[in-house]
Amino acid sequence: MSCCTGVAMSADEGITMRNGRTKALQEHSLDQVATSLLPQVPPQEQQDLNPQQQQQQQATPQKQAMSADEKKATKKSLVIVAGIFVASLVTMCYVYAIFPELNASEKQHLKIPRDIQDAKMLAKVLDRYKDMYYFEVMFGVVVAYVFLQTFAIPGSLFLSILLGFLYKFPIALFLICFCSALGATLCYTLSNLVGRRLIRHFWPKKTSEWSKHVEEYRDSLFNYMLFLRMTPILPNWFINLASPVIGVPLHIFALGTFCGVAPPSVIAIQAGKTLQKMTSSSEAFSWTSMGILMACACASLLPGLLKNKFKHKKEA
Repeated sequence: MSCCTGVAMSADEGITMRNGRTKALQEHSLDQVATSLLPQVPPQEQQDLNPQQQQQQQATPQKQAMSADEKKATKKSLVIVAGIFVASLVTMCYVYAIFPELNASEKQHLKIPRDIQDAKMLAKVLDRYKDMYYFEVMFGVVVAYVFLQTFAIPGSLFLSILLGFLYKFPIALFLICFCSALGATLCYTLSNLVGRRLIRHFWPKKTSEWSKHVEEYRDSLFNYMLFLRMTPILPNWFINLASPVIGVPLHIFALGTFCGVAPPSVIAIQAGKTLQKMTSSSEAFSWTSMGILMACACASLLPGLLKNKFKHKKEA
């Protein structure tokens, strides 16, 4: 009897051991499958990345693939922008058509300047007709300036220098600030209507970083906008496109642009007075003028810094 019992126990133990081995093999197989589905990171890279770096990698916004509906909406947005761009080009052609009759040598210089030499030749042509066709010349330069600002096309610096050459200081300063604010506002509006998906898709990291700064200076956003317009920290085209996406109010954006471009415009206007002697646009900015500009930028940011400091003290 004891012998039978021993045989039965041995059989049960054998079955239990086989079941255990089978279960272990199944779990091991599942682990291998799960491991193969996860992204592999080389051991050396795992050692090199500390926990803080791994957390930063996880927090960094990545480009997300657009859905079919988003792609369709984006294409529609691009068609709208293209239509507005064509309409603006038609307006530019109309301005060219109403301009006074020019001879062949003058017509070749009637174009948006791409370098300082183009600006010099255009200045000579416009200066010749400015007194007789004062408002036509002014209207043409203003339309060209707003066009460049609206579609974030480089070249507005040369038009700022040109306005400094053609007009007295107060008129030139007002025209530059007005054109910059109007063009930037139109660019803001276009981005708000049709560019939100494109901004978040193509520049997710830069948009996320700037959004944090905007939230930090939310109570003094006007001063922060002044600071950005006076410094090259962010390109103006990106500020114009991304502002509606991250929640910068239009009235603060427009007023901050109008006032913020004034200090750099003063430098451009002064350069315009000596335009015909210039050989490069970089001559407009000396170390002294850049120092003054940076001082103005820091001064514009100071109220916001103080306000944030007192706010943190009060909360503490």
